Parts: sequence; structure tokens; C-alpha cells
Amino acid sequence: MSALKDKLKADLTASLKSKDEVRLRTVRMALAAINVEEVAGKQARELSDDEVIKVLTKEAKKRREAAEAFGNAGRKEQAEAELAEQAVLEEYLPAQLSDEELAELVEAAVAETGAAGPQAMGQVMKAVNPKVAGRAEGGRVAAAVKARLAK
Repeated sequence: MSALKDKLKADLTASLKSKDEVRLRTVRMALAAINVEEVAGKQARELSDDEVIKVLTKEAKKRREAAEAFGNAGRKEQAEAELAEQAVLEEYLPAQLSDEELAELVEAAVAETGAAGPQAMGQVMKAVNPKVAGRAEGGRVAAAVKARLAK
């Protein structure tokens, strides 16, 4: 079993004992999403830490989008609950890259691939994505690559 999944299970027990409702429901939801991913496909399998991080990133993104939707609909309590869950999930994710760090990675990938012009975006994205791996959202990476190639 992955170390991250073990940590989530330990935190589930701890939050049960401490009666931390937000953490409890968030960790339960995360473990459920991980279990769904493990049994998806033709054969059940154990997820690696990287795969668990991808699941948690997807769940954090869902919380951020739901909070935005609730906020726009004037449902402040639900938006705050979603943001609280997102904050708990982000504790398990690697630190996000700053804009400067992301720009450096994009610049290195452009130099590595020798890309020029917007038509080379796919090449650059292919080179940057493994280096970013869960530390920046895909849309943010794509925007940085597009801005760099537009120069």
C-alpha cells in the first residue's frame, strides 16, 4: 500500500478520535475516490503514491470549482465548506510551483525542444508535464507555455 494512502487512513482514525468533522468527511471522501480508482478498469490494483496524488489533485480541483459555483449562486456556507475540504486535501499534495518556478521550467522545456511559435505547444507541454507532475494545474501550465511561445 502506498505511504500516502497509509497516512490518509491514519488521519481518518485520528480525526474520528478528535471529532474533527471537516477533516473526517474530507479524508473519507478522498479514500473513497482512491478506492474507486483502484477498482476501475479490468482488474483491481494498488495505486502508487503518484497515482494517489493525481486522485487527490482531481478531488481538490472539484472542491475549488464547486466553491466557485456555490459562491456565484450566493450559497456562502456551502462555498466555505468546499474551501475547507480543499484546504484539507492540499495538505496531502506537494507544494505548488510559484509563477517564477513554472516560467523557469517552461523556458527550459522550450530550450530543450527548440520550439518556436504556437504550433509547437504540444512538444513543449510533453516536455514540461513530467517535470511539473502535480505541482501545478494543467490549465496554468498551458497558459504559461502559450504565453512563452507567443513571444
